[in-house]
Amino acid sequence: MARPWRVVVLDDGYPDYETERTILAAAGAELVLSPCRGDAAKAALAMGEADGVLVRETPIDAAAIATTQARVIVRYGMGYDNIDTAAAAARGIVVCNVPDHGTEEVSDHALALLLAAIRRVAEADRRVRAHGWGLPIDRKIHRIRGGTLGLIGYGRIGAAFHRKAAALGYARVLVHDPFVREVPAGASLASLDTIAAESDAISLHAPLTNATRHIIGRGFLALAKPTLVLVNTARGGLIDESALAAALAEGRVLAAGLDVYENEPLRHDSPLRSLDNVVLTDHSAWYSEEAIAELQRKAAQEVARVLEGETPLHPVNQTR
Repeated sequence: MARPWRVVVLDDGYPDYETERTILAAAGAELVLSPCRGDAAKAALAMGEADGVLVRETPIDAAAIATTQARVIVRYGMGYDNIDTAAAAARGIVVCNVPDHGTEEVSDHALALLLAAIRRVAEADRRVRAHGWGLPIDRKIHRIRGGTLGLIGYGRIGAAFHRKAAALGYARVLVHDPFVREVPAGASLASLDTIAAESDAISLHAPLTNATRHIIGRGFLALAKPTLVLVNTARGGLIDESALAAALAEGRVLAAGLDVYENEPLRHDSPLRSLDNVVLTDHSAWYSEEAIAELQRKAAQEVARVLEGETPLHPVNQTR
Protein backbone atom coordinates (compact mmCIF):
# COMPACT_ATOMS: atom_id res chain seq x y z
CA MET A 1 0.00 0.00 0.00
CA ALA A 2 1.39 3.39 -1.00
CA ARG A 3 2.17 5.78 1.80
CA PRO A 4 -0.07 8.86 2.16
CA TRP A 5 1.16 12.12 0.76
CA ARG A 6 3.19 14.08 3.27
CA VAL A 7 2.52 17.80 3.64
CA VAL A 8 5.00 19.69 5.81
CA VAL A 9 4.24 22.96 7.61
CA LEU A 10 7.50 24.92 8.03
CA ASP A 11 6.20 27.62 10.41
CA ASP A 12 4.07 27.32 13.52
CA GLY A 13 2.11 30.10 15.18
CA TYR A 14 -1.56 29.40 14.46
CA PRO A 15 -3.72 28.21 17.37
CA ASP A 16 -4.21 24.83 15.67
CA TYR A 17 -3.97 23.14 12.29
CA GLU A 18 -7.16 21.07 12.35
CA THR A 19 -8.52 22.84 9.27
CA GLU A 20 -5.49 21.82 7.23
CA ARG A 21 -5.52 18.28 8.66
CA THR A 22 -9.16 17.78 7.72
CA ILE A 23 -8.84 19.14 4.19
CA LEU A 24 -5.63 17.27 3.44
CA ALA A 25 -6.84 14.00 4.98
CA ALA A 26 -9.75 14.05 2.53
CA ALA A 27 -7.15 14.26 -0.24
CA GLY A 28 -5.15 11.34 1.16
CA ALA A 29 -2.41 13.41 2.79
CA GLU A 30 -1.03 13.64 6.30
CA LEU A 31 0.03 16.94 7.85
CA VAL A 32 3.40 17.18 9.59
CA LEU A 33 4.36 20.22 11.69
CA SER A 34 8.08 20.92 11.38
CA PRO A 35 8.71 24.50 12.63
CA CYS A 36 11.94 25.92 11.21
CA ARG A 37 11.65 29.43 12.72
CA GLY A 38 13.31 31.12 9.73
CA ASP A 39 16.19 28.64 9.41
CA ALA A 40 16.71 27.75 5.73
CA ALA A 41 18.93 24.78 6.61
CA LYS A 42 16.20 23.30 8.80
CA ALA A 43 13.72 23.89 5.98
CA ALA A 44 15.92 21.86 3.63
CA LEU A 45 15.86 18.94 6.07
CA ALA A 46 12.13 19.19 6.73
CA MET A 47 11.28 19.29 3.03
CA GLY A 48 13.29 16.17 2.14
CA GLU A 49 10.36 13.75 1.99
CA ALA A 50 7.56 16.26 1.52
CA ASP A 51 5.02 16.03 -1.27
CA GLY A 52 3.61 19.43 -0.36
CA VAL A 53 4.87 22.37 1.68
CA LEU A 54 3.05 25.11 3.59
CA VAL A 55 5.19 28.09 4.62
CA ARG A 56 4.87 31.53 6.18
CA GLU A 57 8.19 33.34 6.76
CA THR A 58 10.89 30.66 6.61
CA PRO A 59 13.08 31.11 3.52
CA ILE A 60 12.93 28.36 0.93
CA ASP A 61 16.07 28.78 -1.14
CA ALA A 62 17.49 26.81 -4.06
CA ALA A 63 19.37 24.51 -1.68
CA ALA A 64 16.15 23.57 0.11
CA ILE A 65 14.30 23.07 -3.15
CA ALA A 66 17.07 20.76 -4.42
CA THR A 67 16.38 18.37 -1.52
CA THR A 68 12.65 17.91 -2.00
CA GLN A 69 10.30 15.77 -4.04
CA ALA A 70 7.44 18.16 -3.36
CA ARG A 71 4.96 18.92 -6.10
CA VAL A 72 3.66 22.14 -4.55
CA ILE A 73 4.72 24.91 -2.17
CA VAL A 74 1.99 27.22 -0.87
CA ARG A 75 2.74 30.48 0.91
CA TYR A 76 0.31 31.40 3.68
CA GLY A 77 -0.45 34.91 2.41
CA MET A 78 0.13 37.12 -0.59
CA GLY A 79 3.86 37.83 -0.74
CA TYR A 80 6.19 35.01 -1.74
CA ASP A 81 9.60 36.70 -1.89
CA ASN A 82 10.93 34.19 0.68
CA ILE A 83 10.62 31.40 -1.92
CA ASP A 84 13.02 30.86 -4.84
CA THR A 85 10.27 30.49 -7.42
CA ALA A 86 12.68 30.08 -10.33
CA ALA A 87 14.47 27.16 -8.66
CA ALA A 88 11.10 25.61 -7.89
CA ALA A 89 9.94 25.99 -11.48
CA ALA A 90 13.14 24.37 -12.76
CA ARG A 91 12.29 21.27 -10.71
CA GLY A 92 8.65 21.26 -11.77
CA ILE A 93 7.36 22.46 -8.39
CA VAL A 94 4.40 24.82 -8.55
CA VAL A 95 4.49 27.72 -6.08
CA CYS A 96 1.17 29.27 -5.05
CA ASN A 97 0.07 32.05 -2.75
CA VAL A 98 -3.24 33.03 -1.16
CA PRO A 99 -3.83 36.55 -2.47
CA ASP A 100 -7.50 36.88 -1.56
CA HIS A 101 -7.72 36.19 2.17
CA GLY A 102 -7.10 39.47 4.04
CA THR A 103 -8.17 42.22 1.68
CA GLU A 104 -10.52 43.88 4.15
CA GLU A 105 -8.13 43.58 7.09
CA VAL A 106 -5.07 45.03 5.33
CA SER A 107 -7.01 47.88 3.76
CA ASP A 108 -8.60 48.65 7.15
CA HIS A 109 -5.17 48.71 8.78
CA ALA A 110 -3.75 50.96 6.07
CA LEU A 111 -6.59 53.40 6.67
CA ALA A 112 -6.00 53.22 10.43
CA LEU A 113 -2.29 53.98 9.99
CA LEU A 114 -3.08 56.85 7.64
CA LEU A 115 -5.46 58.50 10.11
CA ALA A 116 -3.22 57.81 13.10
CA ALA A 117 -0.21 59.35 11.35
CA ILE A 118 -2.10 62.38 10.03
CA ARG A 119 -3.82 63.06 13.35
CA ARG A 120 -0.72 62.16 15.43
CA VAL A 121 -2.81 59.77 17.52
CA ALA A 122 0.04 57.67 18.93
CA GLU A 123 2.04 60.76 19.83
CA ALA A 124 -0.92 62.28 21.67
CA ASP A 125 -1.52 59.00 23.50
CA ARG A 126 2.10 58.96 24.73
CA ARG A 127 1.84 62.62 25.78
CA VAL A 128 -1.30 62.12 27.86
CA ARG A 129 0.06 58.94 29.49
CA ALA A 130 3.15 60.95 30.51
CA HIS A 131 0.86 63.56 32.16
CA GLY A 132 1.39 66.08 29.37
CA TRP A 133 -1.34 68.10 27.72
CA GLY A 134 -1.68 70.23 24.63
CA LEU A 135 -0.32 69.73 21.12
CA PRO A 136 3.15 71.31 20.74
CA ILE A 137 3.07 74.17 18.24
CA ASP A 138 5.65 72.51 16.00
CA ARG A 139 3.52 69.35 15.57
CA LYS A 140 1.69 70.22 12.37
CA ILE A 141 -1.61 68.59 11.45
CA HIS A 142 -3.23 69.24 8.07
CA ARG A 143 -6.79 68.82 6.86
CA ILE A 144 -7.47 65.71 4.77
CA ARG A 145 -10.41 66.96 2.70
CA GLY A 146 -9.33 68.56 -0.55
CA GLY A 147 -5.92 66.89 -0.64
CA THR A 148 -4.36 64.43 -3.07
CA LEU A 149 -4.02 60.72 -2.32
CA GLY A 150 -1.45 58.59 -4.13
CA LEU A 151 -1.77 54.82 -4.47
CA ILE A 152 1.20 52.73 -5.60
CA GLY A 153 -0.20 49.33 -6.51
CA TYR A 154 -3.87 48.82 -7.33
CA GLY A 155 -4.71 45.17 -6.83
CA ARG A 156 -7.39 43.84 -4.50
CA ILE A 157 -6.07 45.64 -1.42
CA GLY A 158 -5.25 48.90 -3.17
CA ALA A 159 -8.73 49.04 -4.65
CA ALA A 160 -10.34 48.23 -1.29
CA PHE A 161 -8.28 50.94 0.41
CA HIS A 162 -9.33 53.42 -2.30
CA ARG A 163 -12.99 52.56 -1.70
CA LYS A 164 -12.62 53.22 2.04
CA ALA A 165 -10.40 56.31 1.79
CA ALA A 166 -12.81 57.94 -0.66
CA ALA A 167 -15.04 58.84 2.29
CA LEU A 168 -12.31 61.12 3.67
CA GLY A 169 -12.84 63.69 0.94
CA TYR A 170 -9.65 63.64 -1.12
CA ALA A 171 -10.05 65.88 -4.14
CA ARG A 172 -7.76 63.74 -6.32
CA VAL A 173 -6.59 60.13 -6.29
CA LEU A 174 -3.48 59.28 -8.32
CA VAL A 175 -2.71 55.63 -9.10
CA HIS A 176 0.49 54.02 -10.29
CA ASP A 177 0.41 50.35 -11.28
CA PRO A 178 2.04 49.07 -14.48
CA PHE A 179 -0.53 46.26 -14.73
CA VAL A 180 -3.57 48.53 -14.52
CA ARG A 181 -4.92 50.28 -17.61
CA GLU A 182 -8.10 51.74 -16.17
CA VAL A 183 -9.14 53.03 -12.76
CA PRO A 184 -12.56 53.98 -11.36
CA ALA A 185 -14.09 57.42 -11.77
CA GLY A 186 -12.50 59.87 -9.39
CA ALA A 187 -9.00 58.47 -9.87
CA SER A 188 -6.39 58.82 -12.60
CA LEU A 189 -3.24 56.97 -13.60
CA ALA A 190 -0.01 58.82 -12.91
CA SER A 191 3.74 58.39 -13.03
CA LEU A 192 5.74 57.76 -9.87
CA ASP A 193 7.28 61.21 -10.12
CA THR A 194 3.84 62.82 -10.30
CA ILE A 195 2.63 60.87 -7.29
CA ALA A 196 5.80 61.80 -5.38
CA ALA A 197 5.49 65.50 -6.17
CA GLU A 198 1.74 66.03 -5.83
CA SER A 199 0.47 63.66 -3.12
CA ASP A 200 -0.41 64.70 0.40
CA ALA A 201 -0.69 61.03 1.38
CA ILE A 202 0.63 57.87 -0.26
CA SER A 203 -0.35 54.29 0.51
CA LEU A 204 1.75 51.41 -0.83
CA HIS A 205 0.07 48.24 -2.12
CA ALA A 206 2.64 46.87 -4.58
CA PRO A 207 4.38 43.48 -4.51
CA LEU A 208 8.10 43.33 -3.77
CA THR A 209 10.07 42.56 -6.94
CA ASN A 210 13.42 43.58 -8.37
CA ALA A 211 11.61 46.45 -10.07
CA THR A 212 9.85 47.70 -6.93
CA ARG A 213 12.59 47.25 -4.31
CA HIS A 214 13.32 50.68 -2.76
CA ILE A 215 10.78 52.29 -5.07
CA ILE A 216 10.49 54.82 -2.25
CA GLY A 217 14.08 56.01 -2.05
CA ARG A 218 16.09 59.21 -1.91
CA GLY A 219 15.07 60.34 -5.38
CA PHE A 220 11.37 59.78 -4.75
CA LEU A 221 11.47 61.47 -1.35
CA ALA A 222 13.37 64.44 -2.74
CA LEU A 223 10.30 65.23 -4.86
CA ALA A 224 7.83 64.90 -1.99
CA LYS A 225 5.93 67.67 -0.27
CA PRO A 226 7.00 68.35 3.32
CA THR A 227 3.36 67.60 4.24
CA LEU A 228 3.48 64.04 2.87
CA VAL A 229 2.21 61.16 5.00
CA LEU A 230 3.43 57.74 3.80
CA VAL A 231 1.75 54.42 4.66
CA ASN A 232 3.11 50.94 3.98
CA THR A 233 1.19 47.71 4.65
CA ALA A 234 2.61 45.85 1.64
CA ARG A 235 6.30 44.87 1.82
CA GLY A 236 9.08 46.55 3.79
CA GLY A 237 11.55 46.34 0.92
CA LEU A 238 9.51 48.84 -1.09
CA ILE A 239 11.06 51.56 1.08
CA ASP A 240 14.68 52.53 1.60
CA GLU A 241 14.28 52.85 5.36
CA SER A 242 17.46 54.88 5.86
CA ALA A 243 16.29 57.42 3.31
CA LEU A 244 12.82 57.60 4.84
CA ALA A 245 14.14 57.95 8.39
CA ALA A 246 16.39 60.83 7.29
CA ALA A 247 13.51 62.56 5.48
CA LEU A 248 11.25 62.21 8.52
CA ALA A 249 13.92 63.43 10.93
CA GLU A 250 14.73 66.44 8.74
CA GLY A 251 11.09 67.43 8.18
CA ARG A 252 11.13 66.68 4.45
CA VAL A 253 8.30 64.19 5.04
CA LEU A 254 5.67 64.92 7.67
CA ALA A 255 4.82 61.46 8.98
CA ALA A 256 4.61 57.76 8.21
CA GLY A 257 2.61 54.70 9.26
CA LEU A 258 4.47 51.42 8.78
CA ASP A 259 3.41 47.82 9.33
CA VAL A 260 6.20 46.11 7.36
CA TYR A 261 9.98 46.51 7.32
CA GLU A 262 13.04 45.51 5.31
CA ASN A 263 14.12 43.20 8.13
CA GLU A 264 11.60 41.75 10.54
CA PRO A 265 11.32 42.09 13.44
CA LEU A 266 12.35 45.73 13.09
CA ARG A 267 15.99 46.11 14.10
CA HIS A 268 16.59 47.35 17.65
CA ASP A 269 18.89 50.06 16.28
CA SER A 270 16.51 51.23 13.54
CA PRO A 271 16.29 55.05 13.52
CA LEU A 272 12.56 54.70 12.90
CA ARG A 273 12.09 53.65 16.54
CA SER A 274 13.21 57.04 17.86
CA LEU A 275 11.01 59.22 15.64
CA ASP A 276 7.82 60.71 17.07
CA ASN A 277 6.30 61.20 13.61
CA VAL A 278 6.13 57.48 12.77
CA VAL A 279 3.41 55.02 13.79
CA LEU A 280 4.85 51.49 13.93
CA THR A 281 2.91 48.21 13.99
CA ASP A 282 4.24 44.68 13.89
CA HIS A 283 3.23 43.22 10.50
CA SER A 284 -0.25 42.70 11.88
CA ALA A 285 -2.33 44.32 9.13
CA TRP A 286 -3.43 40.94 7.82
CA TYR A 287 -4.85 39.75 11.11
CA SER A 288 -8.40 39.03 12.16
CA GLU A 289 -9.89 35.80 13.47
CA GLU A 290 -11.86 35.49 10.25
CA ALA A 291 -8.79 36.11 8.08
CA ILE A 292 -6.75 33.40 9.83
CA ALA A 293 -9.50 30.83 9.30
CA GLU A 294 -9.85 31.82 5.65
CA LEU A 295 -6.10 31.74 5.07
CA GLN A 296 -5.59 28.30 6.59
CA ARG A 297 -8.52 26.87 4.64
CA LYS A 298 -7.50 28.32 1.28
CA ALA A 299 -3.83 27.39 1.65
CA ALA A 300 -4.71 23.76 2.44
CA GLN A 301 -7.21 23.60 -0.42
CA GLU A 302 -4.54 24.79 -2.85
CA VAL A 303 -2.15 22.04 -1.75
CA ALA A 304 -4.92 19.46 -2.08
CA ARG A 305 -5.76 20.62 -5.60
CA VAL A 306 -2.23 20.09 -6.85
CA LEU A 307 -1.78 16.72 -5.11
CA GLU A 308 -5.05 15.52 -6.67
CA GLY A 309 -3.94 16.62 -10.13
CA GLU A 310 -6.17 19.67 -10.39
CA THR A 311 -5.12 23.11 -11.60
CA PRO A 312 -4.21 25.46 -8.73
CA LEU A 313 -6.08 28.74 -8.44
CA HIS A 314 -3.11 30.97 -7.69
CA PRO A 315 0.21 29.75 -9.16
CA VAL A 316 2.97 32.36 -9.14
CA ASN A 317 5.58 30.53 -11.23
CA GLN A 318 5.61 28.67 -14.52
CA THR A 319 6.78 25.07 -14.27
CA ARG A 320 8.13 23.07 -17.19
